[in-house]
Amino acid sequence: MTEQNLEKQNLQNQNFANLPAGQNEDVEFSEALADADDQQAQKRAAQADQNQQEQE
Repeated sequence: MTEQNLEKQNLQNQNFANLPAGQNEDVEFSEALADADDQQAQKRAAQADQNQQEQE
């Protein structure tokens, strides 16, 4: 089997269900339960989304 065929086989065997949710996915977030790390992560995610949209 060639290296390219092995890579293709590995992609076919991967479970993509465990990938992180994207921008358009519904994800429950409770501001009341959020700690400082959660709030910082929300800010970073919003900035990343904005940067991505500006590049398109």
